[in-house]
Amino acid sequence: MRILHTMLRVNDLKESIDFYQNIFGMKVLRQKDYPEGKFSLAFIGYDDEMSNTVIELTHNWDTGKYDHGGAFGHIAIEVDDVYKACKEITNKGGNVVRDAGPMMGSKLLLAFVEDPNGYKIELIQKGTF
Repeated sequence: MRILHTMLRVNDLKESIDFYQNIFGMKVLRQKDYPEGKFSLAFIGYDDEMSNTVIELTHNWDTGKYDHGGAFGHIAIEVDDVYKACKEITNKGGNVVRDAGPMMGSKLLLAFVEDPNGYKIELIQKGTF
């Protein structure tokens, strides 16, 4: 068994695809509209779905905004240098909501970024977890 993907409902599919491509360097692996169901899907990630976990972006055409609730936490992405990654993300217009630094009581170096839909992405520096 393995984890295939995590699905996020998004308000604007194009905006979300642009964010994950431009801020995190992901690519669209596949994308399709489902007119009968009134929704569109885009699968994004760093490499093929056969050997990597990816993100499924779902846009329901008749829904304008979603309530995230209190259960979902975040997606985590490993980076080589969390300080450099935050600087690059900020320069690209991304929203760093927790600056790079150590987690309290740990050697883990992390930061948090927010996507256009309010989802949090944790950046974790390679080798610190």
